[in-house]
Amino acid sequence: MIPVSATAFRNALPVGLALSAIAAALGAKASPVTDKPLNVLFIASDDMRTELGCYGDMVVKSPNIDALAARGLVFERAYCQQAVCGPSRTSLLTGWRPDSIRVWDLKTYFRDTVPDIVTLPQDFKNHGYFTQDIGKIYHNDTRPLSAGPRMYDLQSWSVTPTYATGDHWRDWIVPGNPSGPKAKQGAYQCLDVPDGDYRDGRITDDAIASLRRFAAGRRPFFLAVGFWKPHLPFNAPKRFWDLYAPGDIPAPLNPRPPIGAPPIALHDSFELRSYAGIPAHGSMPPDLSGTLRHGYYACISFVDSNVGRLMKELQLLGLEDRTVVVFWGDNGFHLGEHDLWGKTTNYELDTRVPLIIAVPGMPHPGAKTRALVELVDIYPTLLEVCGLPPVKGLEGRSLVPLLADPACAGKEAVLSEHPHPFYVPKSTTMGYAVRTDRYRYVEWRDIASHAVVGRELYDYETDPYETINHINDPADASVVTHMQQLLLKLTPHAAVPAWSEWQRTDR
Repeated sequence: MIPVSATAFRNALPVGLALSAIAAALGAKASPVTDKPLNVLFIASDDMRTELGCYGDMVVKSPNIDALAARGLVFERAYCQQAVCGPSRTSLLTGWRPDSIRVWDLKTYFRDTVPDIVTLPQDFKNHGYFTQDIGKIYHNDTRPLSAGPRMYDLQSWSVTPTYATGDHWRDWIVPGNPSGPKAKQGAYQCLDVPDGDYRDGRITDDAIASLRRFAAGRRPFFLAVGFWKPHLPFNAPKRFWDLYAPGDIPAPLNPRPPIGAPPIALHDSFELRSYAGIPAHGSMPPDLSGTLRHGYYACISFVDSNVGRLMKELQLLGLEDRTVVVFWGDNGFHLGEHDLWGKTTNYELDTRVPLIIAVPGMPHPGAKTRALVELVDIYPTLLEVCGLPPVKGLEGRSLVPLLADPACAGKEAVLSEHPHPFYVPKSTTMGYAVRTDRYRYVEWRDIASHAVVGRELYDYETDPYETINHINDPADASVVTHMQQLLLKLTPHAAVPAWSEWQRTDR
């Protein structure tokens, strides 16, 4: 039970008492620190679906993320706004949905569409925090410096980000050649090497060094640590591959496209097929599929190990009791389900993401919630938890009520979207997905004419693996009508003109 609102506490007390104020607002009995503002450790993973121990999977080994879950709140049904890194991260960090920020691809820099918007880390910086980005937080910029503003957004940070640029495929070890590969190699690598030989290990080393500097200073910090894994290529030191026997890795439960799904709902797994050794067409051979899935699990455990190193250092430095920790993923990932590899769809495996928030003194550590929430909700949540003034215009909703009482109701519905086809100069169709407690309704609209060209309906109570599109089932007619009404309610009115401009622009 919440004795008073967090907003009331925040407005009544000075910022220096933010920790005790929010702890009281969340129903905590006491806080070990009462005279310093909360820090934020903001940990991102790339392409990590909710296949973690804290989400109930019995195969993946993630003891450190499980330990973080035990001191925080696990959001079992959190959803991204677009299932690909650039738009998803931009939406989370600006607090605006893709249609509002007008970022639907991997090339658009949001300052070109909304120059004066204040991002989440920028707002913390404006309120006296030292903000730092180590790793991939915004979309990784692969352009030369001469190309203009960097995608990692210098305005958000107190210092220039590190490990925030470059291609994913360059994180590949070439024995005897420290400069790495000159071209894209295979889709996975298993070598018996130290963790720091791969980028995420070095990111953790630098983040630990920063935590030590912060512990010696007086300013509160917002440290964003962005791991590049488990994104392709599936590279992790051999010891993480060795955590799993090949026979332990399950095959996809739903390896075929949904019956009755429109072709625009699917894709040709272009991202994976761009790597060496992957068939250009058709389904993956069983042995290759098993190896790829094995590599993905190994990369999750590699990320987990790095999370554990960060949390151990936070504790050793005495920062644990005054640091909010957020662990999130930008989008999910298909590993052969629906005969798909990668993200960029509106299905559950792509849009559902890991999210854990741990606040010192929270009343229900280790709890889980089935409430529907979105990544766009993180911005207002962290402002409220840390006692900062609210920002007008944010399109998310604070999760503080759920942190105080995980049994609280979430949203009636959440919204994701994705253009199709994606890895091309011009997309032709935009798909919107509305997810409620039981259903997912997807509506595909032609970008030029705005006409509806495809629809989908999935019932998770009777068909949890999305095997049948029920859109034409007469028994579900009333459900479709209700879902259409929800879509009209959730879709920003500015989307239609924004689409048209986007289609004409040379991206």
